[in-house]
Amino acid sequence: MPVPVNAFKQALSQPGPILQGLWVALASPHVAELCAGAGFDWILIDAEHGPNDIPLVAQQLAVTQHLPAQRIVRLPAGESWLIKQALDIGAQTLLIPMVDTPEQALAAARACRYPPDGTRGMGAGLGRASNFGRVGDYVATANDQVCLIVQIESRLAMENLEAIAETPGVDALLIGPADLAGDLGFPGRANVPEVYAAVEEIFARLKALGKPAGIMSTDPAMIALSSRAGARFIATESDTGLLARAAAAHLSRVKGETDDAETMTY
Repeated sequence: MPVPVNAFKQALSQPGPILQGLWVALASPHVAELCAGAGFDWILIDAEHGPNDIPLVAQQLAVTQHLPAQRIVRLPAGESWLIKQALDIGAQTLLIPMVDTPEQALAAARACRYPPDGTRGMGAGLGRASNFGRVGDYVATANDQVCLIVQIESRLAMENLEAIAETPGVDALLIGPADLAGDLGFPGRANVPEVYAAVEEIFARLKALGKPAGIMSTDPAMIALSSRAGARFIATESDTGLLARAAAAHLSRVKGETDDAETMTY
């Protein structure tokens, strides 16, 4: 029995509408399950800036497995031991941040695959990815279903863009506009013309290579630019952002209603 088909990787390889995603950073299985059932094409479980560790990520993968949203796991770094653990707990699509060189990209790609294509350690029988050894063909079929996304977030990554994109085992790239803005000299200001121009350039260069590319941004102008430029997958919000704004909006509304009621009472 082979491993499950990676529907996100399969969708990236085909033409179609932009795959809509949601960043999930609250490190809660309940929140991940709620978000994965909301109708998004994919969710990203964030272990770089969210307070997630391997056991928490495993729980979120488990409770969302029955839902149609595909799961991407962003690790805090491209360390081979972290990649190994994330794959063994059942992640099939990984996002590796801060990939600046083709050497870094190749190391991550090889860490994702079993020999002879890579260096992933054997031990599948201990993990939930193989249903604890019950998927007999796991080692033979896992490599084809791994999807590696590397994150482009610096001037150096832009300089090495084609070499990174053409690295064997790199399936897609995601632009990180916030860190890119900082590295370009505009920390906290991803909505300046220079950053928009850099993002548009990255999409154009990757489109010329035929490489799927995506972005995470809550900026309507950046989202519109990315859509026009050929983004294949976009995350436009996070669980933290949605909750914070909904809480503030609710409080503002009920305070207004309360104030109106008090005025009427007097």
